[in-house]
Amino acid sequence: MTASTVLLLLLSAIAALALSFYQYLFKAKKKSKVFFFLAFLRFVTLFSIFILLINPIVTRKDLETVKTPLPILVDNSLSIKELGQDSIAKIIEAKIAGNSALKDKYDVQTYTFSDGFEAGKVPDFTGRQTHIDQAAQNLKQLYRNTNYPVVILTDGNQTIGNDYVYSFQENTAVYPVVLGDTTSVLDLKVNQVNVNKYAFLKNKFPVEVFLQYSGNKSVNAVFSVMQGNAVLYKQNVAFSKDKKAQSVSLLLDAAKVGVQTYKAVLSSSEPEKNKYNNIKNFAVEVIDQRSEVAIVSAITHPDLGALKRAIETNQQRKVTILKPSEVKSLQDYNVLILYQPDASFKMLLEQNKNAGLNTFIITGLNTDFNLLNQYQSSIDFKMTSQSEDYLADFNSQFNLFAPQDIGFSQFPPLTHPFGTITVKGSVNTLLQSRIRNVQTGSPLMVFSETGPARSAYLFGENIWKWRVESHLNTKSFEQFDVFIDKTIQFLASNSKRKSLVVNHESFYNSGEVIGITAQYFNKNYEFDENARLTIQLKNKKNNTTKTFDFLKGNAEYKVNLDGLAAGQYSFTVKESTSGTSYAGSFEVLDFEIEKQFVNPDLARLQQTAANTNGAVYYSNTADKLIKFLSENENYKALQKEITKKSPLIDWMWLLVIVAITLSAEWFIRKYNGLL
Repeated sequence: MTASTVLLLLLSAIAALALSFYQYLFKAKKKSKVFFFLAFLRFVTLFSIFILLINPIVTRKDLETVKTPLPILVDNSLSIKELGQDSIAKIIEAKIAGNSALKDKYDVQTYTFSDGFEAGKVPDFTGRQTHIDQAAQNLKQLYRNTNYPVVILTDGNQTIGNDYVYSFQENTAVYPVVLGDTTSVLDLKVNQVNVNKYAFLKNKFPVEVFLQYSGNKSVNAVFSVMQGNAVLYKQNVAFSKDKKAQSVSLLLDAAKVGVQTYKAVLSSSEPEKNKYNNIKNFAVEVIDQRSEVAIVSAITHPDLGALKRAIETNQQRKVTILKPSEVKSLQDYNVLILYQPDASFKMLLEQNKNAGLNTFIITGLNTDFNLLNQYQSSIDFKMTSQSEDYLADFNSQFNLFAPQDIGFSQFPPLTHPFGTITVKGSVNTLLQSRIRNVQTGSPLMVFSETGPARSAYLFGENIWKWRVESHLNTKSFEQFDVFIDKTIQFLASNSKRKSLVVNHESFYNSGEVIGITAQYFNKNYEFDENARLTIQLKNKKNNTTKTFDFLKGNAEYKVNLDGLAAGQYSFTVKESTSGTSYAGSFEVLDFEIEKQFVNPDLARLQQTAANTNGAVYYSNTADKLIKFLSENENYKALQKEITKKSPLIDWMWLLVIVAITLSAEWFIRKYNGLL
């Protein structure tokens, strides 16, 4: 406390004493013990009030010793065990963390990392991924603005995340302890397979494979692609000291619908330490998405050829132009394009009532609108005998699918009879019609979706001019053809809205995140946040089942099925209240990325140490690292003087004392008749 505070406290005590003496003792005729006690209570009350007003602060200085942090990071991934270094890693960790000299000088903390980052965990070397970059980022958060060393026990083989060489901050010196034999051994490896997840039936799909060789002598090997026991592709490859990588590109046939599993195999007569990385499984889901499209027209028109060319740019579409009388069976087609239907279409429209094919109806000057009014309920036509040219305006609020505005407003007008077109029911307008600069309020192109049935309508002929204009503007037919393809894609799909929508892949690699998401909608097709979703998972090989609950996320439910063994699985997702369910399946491919290595990545660890002014050590030189750190003068414990200021007496206690003394004084005065 300052001298002025002490003086104020002294004056307060004198004033409180004087006031108490004046009130109870100065005029008292008989100074009994009661008066002395009342004077004492009044003194305590007044002095407490004065202390509250003065609020004296007591300053206390303490010395605190702050040690430099020494985090020890242990690679807890499966690759450490595969390299036979798990027991060695534990011994080195215990030796460094338990060294008394280091504990006296540093604040030693141990962490493990693999696909996660944990403090104080006993390593079990079961991690499916190695994420060194994440460990570095966590250290930045834990030890900000601190100059400290880092000891990292690892093989340096990172399988996920950004390059860790540049992840450690500038004020950190990294001292890697390399786990594993750095002696280069002969190893052939299928390093990477690039392939699309999906392929179309009866097409060929490309596969790109990267092969890698570690060694110094020339080696001849055979690369093959197998499905089951069948060899689909075989090629001889040669490696040498100067040629340690090769890429192989090939085409495979998508001959069967469903998930097709393949093996890329690299074999030779040379002995290898690790043959697990000579094989890599990959899979492709083959989809039968071929669509047979029939363009039915009773007249000859340039629009027919333009539509056929635009649709067939997608190799999954086949177009046949027919007259109404030539259509034998609607079962042969997926989509019907009815071009300007007239009276000759009546039998075809009758047939389609039962077949239920999705239709794209294009009307024009030769259309029988009375017939259309009879056979569809989405559009009501009231046409005159006069013709008009209609321009198009794109509706950006259209939401059935995602078309692009390819410059519709600049395209030539379409010709159509003048009249009134009224939309009814669930109809979405893509293009509005315009006569020169006057908006008509009528649609030019609309889409209808009623249950599983889908329809599209274009009110105008001469769409061939749009395709030509698009080519003049962009030097390509691509934009127009994509627009037509999206229209056909919408019509070729009969997927109706479901209350339970489940998203999952057809196959996963073992070791990677296996996540399945689901959405459940109420009758108004609004996301239900109170749904209770469960998934029952069945292993097809041993018929064992497990049940998991979905967790609610942001507008979806999610479940993680990490750690599944390789094999085929079927599952059923069920909503408990409504009983709605979804059944599906997937396959987990045998691929352990942590089993791919035969040597530690010494080069990257050396680069990391060099970037941070650290040094590389090995399992047999850990004692040198301990000695170096214990004798390093760059890291010293610091003494900090901590000044703490606190009130002389807590104000809450002073209020309690004042309340007690005043109450006691009042009761004593009352008892003795002094009030």
